[in-house]
Amino acid sequence: MRVLALDYGTARIGCAISDPSGTLATPLPTIEPPEARSVAELVAEHEVERVVVGLPLHLSGEEGAQAALTRTFCTELEAVLDVSVETYDERLTTRMAEASRREGATAPPDSLAAAHLLQAYLAGRAAIEESGDDE
Repeated sequence: MRVLALDYGTARIGCAISDPSGTLATPLPTIEPPEARSVAELVAEHEVERVVVGLPLHLSGEEGAQAALTRTFCTELEAVLDVSVETYDERLTTRMAEASRREGATAPPDSLAAAHLLQAYLAGRAAIEESGDDE
């Protein structure tokens, strides 16, 4: 299953896509300005079957103002997409992206964050499938 991960922000959206087997995450160029229509174009172009949007939570797990904006954007996506849209905890992905940049990664920081989000999501899905504990 091909999955598109998004690191939503009010200035731009970081994007990453999985390979068809749902194993590897690859950063894509950012979307500026952040528009649901542009995401829909990516979904169609790459034959995406699921969109995962990073949900920015506080370290305590509580949602703040940015999480509310992200949820509103998810609602906009659901209105224009024919694939499922879900959120996934994105805590610490920005720090992971910064570490990747220090190690030589050249993708945009927001897209690196999306790639880290996608890797965590794919690993979580693989663990669920391995345990036989499908949702």
